[in-house]
Amino acid sequence: MAGDRIAGRGDELDALGSFLTDIRSGTGRALVLRGEPGAGKSTLLRYAAAHAAPARVLTATGAEPESGMAFAALHQLLRPVVGLAAALPDAQRDAVRAALGLAEPAAAQDRFLVSAGVLSLLTEAAATDGLLCVVDDFQWVDQASADALLFAARRFDGDGVGLLIGTRDVAAARQALRALPARDVGGLDAEGAREVLAARAGITPEPTVVELVTTATGGNPLALHEAAGLLTAEQLTGRAPLPDPLPVGHGVAGIYGEQIARLPEDTRTALLAAALAGRGDPRLIRAAATRLEADPDALYAAEAAGIVDLLPAEVRFRHPLIRAAVHAGATPAARRAAHRHLAALLEEAGDRDRAARHRAEAATGPDEDVAAALAAAGERARARGGYADAARTLARAAELTPDPGSKARRLKDTAAAAWLGGHPGRAQTALAAARDLAREPVLLAELAQIGGRFELSSGNAAEALRAFLAAAERAAAHTTETDGSHEQGDAATRRVVLALLADAAEAAAAIGDTEAAVRIGRQATDLTGPTGSPLAPADAFLRDVLTGMGALYEGETRRGVPLLRRALAGLPDDGHDGRDGHDGGDGENAAARLLWAAAAASLLGESDAAARYGARAGRVARVSGMVGTLPVVLENAATAERMNSGFALSAALSEEGLALARETGLDNSVAAHLANLAVCAAVRGREDDCRAYAHEALAIAIPHRLGLRAGVASYALGLLDLGLGRFDRAHERLTALTSAGPGAGHPVVVWGSTADRVEAAVAARDLAAARAATDFLGRWSADAASPRSRALLARCEALAADDGDAIALLRQALDLLGEDDDQDATAYDRARTALLLGERLRRDRRTGDARPHLRQAAEAFHRMGAGPWERRARGELRAAGETTGSARPAALETLTAQELRIARLVAEGVSNRDVAARLFLSPRTVEYHLYKVYPKLGITSRAELARLLR
Repeated sequence: MAGDRIAGRGDELDALGSFLTDIRSGTGRALVLRGEPGAGKSTLLRYAAAHAAPARVLTATGAEPESGMAFAALHQLLRPVVGLAAALPDAQRDAVRAALGLAEPAAAQDRFLVSAGVLSLLTEAAATDGLLCVVDDFQWVDQASADALLFAARRFDGDGVGLLIGTRDVAAARQALRALPARDVGGLDAEGAREVLAARAGITPEPTVVELVTTATGGNPLALHEAAGLLTAEQLTGRAPLPDPLPVGHGVAGIYGEQIARLPEDTRTALLAAALAGRGDPRLIRAAATRLEADPDALYAAEAAGIVDLLPAEVRFRHPLIRAAVHAGATPAARRAAHRHLAALLEEAGDRDRAARHRAEAATGPDEDVAAALAAAGERARARGGYADAARTLARAAELTPDPGSKARRLKDTAAAAWLGGHPGRAQTALAAARDLAREPVLLAELAQIGGRFELSSGNAAEALRAFLAAAERAAAHTTETDGSHEQGDAATRRVVLALLADAAEAAAAIGDTEAAVRIGRQATDLTGPTGSPLAPADAFLRDVLTGMGALYEGETRRGVPLLRRALAGLPDDGHDGRDGHDGGDGENAAARLLWAAAAASLLGESDAAARYGARAGRVARVSGMVGTLPVVLENAATAERMNSGFALSAALSEEGLALARETGLDNSVAAHLANLAVCAAVRGREDDCRAYAHEALAIAIPHRLGLRAGVASYALGLLDLGLGRFDRAHERLTALTSAGPGAGHPVVVWGSTADRVEAAVAARDLAAARAATDFLGRWSADAASPRSRALLARCEALAADDGDAIALLRQALDLLGEDDDQDATAYDRARTALLLGERLRRDRRTGDARPHLRQAAEAFHRMGAGPWERRARGELRAAGETTGSARPAALETLTAQELRIARLVAEGVSNRDVAARLFLSPRTVEYHLYKVYPKLGITSRAELARLLR
C-alpha cells in the first residue's frame, strides 16, 4: 500500500468512495464485502472508516467465543452512542437498554422491537453528518445483533446511515445477508500481488516468481504477505530457486500454527486464555494466565512475534486465523482448564452469563448445576429479545441436564425460543427431542400446543386442529382420572385444556370447520375453576366465546347468542386498551381477547362491531410492542379498515403485515395479508394486482387448508368481476363460495359476500339465486342489532324484491346507514346503496331524483379510490343528463403505503415519537416521510391533515 492506495483494489476503493459519498449526502446504504480469510476485507473496512469523515463511525467485530451471546456485537457497536437512546420512543428506548444489559427488561422483549430501537438509535447518531457502521467478521456476530442490524439496514431510507459488513463467504452468512448488496473480494492479479510482495520484502520481485507465488496463494493478500516474509531476497529476485513446495502450501493457518508452536509454554498458555476470553479484556486474560500458573507478562513475547497487539483496553489478535490456530494447538484438557478459570473469574466479577458459558465449555458430562446456570443465561437472553441465541444456549443446557424430565422442559423452551428467533428447523428438532423424553401430562400438553402453534402459523391448519384436539382430550382425561371430575381437577391442567381448546377453535376458524367448532364448544362448556368455583374473568370470557360460537354453529341460537353477548359485555371499553394488568392480562392477552371479540361479533352478524374490535386489537399490539404477534393482529386490523371503507389504509396495513410475516416465516399470515390485498385491489380496480395477490394467497391457502384465506382470495376475484361489469363471471365466482367446503371456503366469507352475491345474481338475471341468498342473510343476521347489518339486509331485499318495493327498501337501507355512529365507516356501503337507488330511479325515468344519489356515490367512490365503482356512478350520472368531467386522482392515492400509515396516525394526534414506536421506524424516518406527505396533499399543517383524513 502506498499512502491511501491498497494494492490491486482499485474497483473496491471506487465502490467504497461512492458508498461514503451517498452516506454523507443523507442516503441510507448497506454493502457486504465477502471473501476467504486473508482476502483483505478488514483492510478495506479500515480504509472506509478512515475516510468516512465528517460522518461518524461505529465499529464492531464478531468474535467466535461470543457468537452465542445475545447482543454482544451490538454492545460493541452502540456503546459510544448509547446516551442518545434518551431521544427514542419509550418502548424502543427500554428495549435497547435492556438488550445491551443497561436495564432489566420489564417483560419479554420482542426481537423486532429491539431492532426498531436499534434503527432509531442509528438514525439519531447520523443526525448531523451521517453515520458509518462497520461490522467485521460478520460470520461470528451473534444472531440477535445480526437480526437487529439487518432489520435496520432494510429501513435506512433517507437517514444517512451506512452499514458496511465484512464476512467470510460461508453458507450461513451468505443466506443471512442475501437481501443486501454484496461485492466478492477475490484474489489479487499478478500486478497486485507484485505490489504486496514488494511492499513486504522491500525489493522488486522477479515476474516469474510473482506468477508462481500468486498461483500458489491464489492471490490471497495475507498469504502473499506471509510468503514474502518466509522467502529470501535471492528467492524473490529469481537468483535462488524457490522451495518446493512453497511454504504456504498448507495455508496461512498452518504458518500461524508453526509460529505459535515455537513460542514459550507460558506464552502459549496466556494466548490460550486470550483466545477463549472473547472480548480481549487484559485484566481478565492476565488473571486467567496467573491461575493457569503462567506468567502474564509472557504475552509480550507474542506481541514481539506479531501474534497479538497489546492495547491499553484490549488484547487483539492480529488476525482471526491466529486465534483459531491457538485454539487448535491446545489440548482439550488445557482448553477445559482455561474455561474453568475464566468462569470462576467472571463469576467473581458478577458476569453470570459469560461465566455460565465457560462453565459449560469446561464440563465433561451432564451436570445439573452447570445446566441450570446456562438455562438461566438463556432465559435472560430471551427476556432481552435474543431468541435465536437463547435457543442455542438452552439447547446446550438441555445437553448438560441429567434428569430426563428437566431435559424435556428445557428442550421445550429451546423450541419456543428457536421459533421466535426465526429458526423453525431448529425448533422442530428440539420439539421432537422433547416429545421423546416427556412423560408428565401438563408438559406433554404444552409440547402438543407448541407443535400445533408451529403448524398453524406456517403449515397445515387441519393438522394443527387435530393436534390441539387430541392434546386437549388427553389433558382433560388426565384431570378426570386424577381427581374424579373437572371441578376438582388440577388448575394448571384445566388452564392448559382451555388454552388448547382456544387454539383448536382458532385452527377450526382458519379452516372453516364448523363441526369442529361445535365439538370444541361442547368441551368448553364443562370447564370451571378449582372445586367448582367460577373461572377467572379472562378464562370465563374465553369459555363463553368458545361455547357460544359452537352453539351458533350447531343452530342453537337461544343458547349461543346470550353467551356471546355476555362475553362482549364484559370487555372493557377502548379507554383501557393497552394498559398492562387490566383484567389480569398484559398487552398480548388484551389483543387476543379483542380478536376473539371480533370473531364473536362476526358470528352475530355485526360486521361493524367486528371491525371495531379488530382495529382495537391492532392498536393494543402496537402500544404493547408485540411485533412477533403483530403480523397476525394486523390481519384483523387490516380487515377492519377494509370493512370500514378504508381501502387505502387497509392495503397499507396489509403491506406492513406482509413484510413482517415474510420476515418471521409466518406463511399462513402471508396468505391472509395477500388475500386482503387482493380485495383492496379489486375495489380499486387494479386487476393485475388483484389477480397476482389472490393467486399467491391461494397457492398457500389451499394446501395449508386455510379456508378463510382461500375464501377471501376467491371473493376478491368475484368482486373484481362485479366491479368491472362482468356480471355472469362474478355470479359464477361468488356462487362458488357457498359450496366450497372446509379448507377451501368459509361460512364467514359466505355471509360477508352475500350483498355482492345478490347484486351479481340480479345483474346475471338469476332472481331465484338472489332471493335464496337474501333469505340466507336474513337468517344469519336475525340476532344482529347494528344498523349496518339491517341496512345490508334491506339492500338485498330491495334487489330481490318486485320493482314496486325496491325503492322504498333502498331508501330504508340508506336511512339505517345514516343512523350509524361512524359515518366514515359506512361510506362504502352508503355509496353502493346510493348507486343502486340512483340506478333504479333513473330506470324509472326519475332522473332528477336519481342525480343526487348518483353524485353522492361518485364522489364517495372517488374519495375511497374505488375506480370501477366511480366510473359506473359517473356513467349513470351522464345517462341521467349530468355532465361529469374526469376527476383528479384522490389525494390519498398519491401516497405510498408507508406515507399513508404515518399520515393516518399523525392525523389521529399521535406524536412523531409515538408514530415511530407504533410503526417500528425511527422518529427521523417519520419526519422524512411527513416532509413528503404535506406537499403531496397540498397542506402545511397537522390540523389540515386531520381534517383531510377525517
